[in-house]
Amino acid sequence: MKKIGLISDTHGELSRRVVRFLENVDEIWHAGDIGNEQLADKLSALKPLRAVYGNIDGHVLRRMFPETVRFFCEDVDVLITHIGGYPGRYDSRIRKQIYTNPPQLFIAGHSHILKVINDKKINCLHMNPGAAGNKGFHKVCTAIRFTVDCKNIQDLEVLEFERTKF
Repeated sequence: MKKIGLISDTHGELSRRVVRFLENVDEIWHAGDIGNEQLADKLSALKPLRAVYGNIDGHVLRRMFPETVRFFCEDVDVLITHIGGYPGRYDSRIRKQIYTNPPQLFIAGHSHILKVINDKKINCLHMNPGAAGNKGFHKVCTAIRFTVDCKNIQDLEVLEFERTKF
């Protein structure tokens, strides 16, 4: 069993609230737009980090992390990318892979909007943790925590707070 902390769109900043939310997880997964390598290092120092780069990430972060990563956590097939869309509107860069070889869990960031949607057509759970950082159009910072136990994704928790209280 693994407890996962899922964040995205930090844009180089991480509040104490998010850090506290991530304290009791086994791994941190970041769905892109990390912002700078110092933040990536800070996250790696907290917990083991799996991350992808996002559209605002520069060449250093693009060397540190891939655009897309696919792996197994316990018995769950996981696919993470930054710009991925959502069920019924997957981005063209990922659409073929999702439909020909669907993961059990598909994670994307970019929209700054927290979403958890079950894609019943391909039996895939889609998660977008929204934006944990303080830059962008969003008014609320969000993060997700959940447990992976064998093939089960369970115990989902959401952190949500107003950006002005960063």
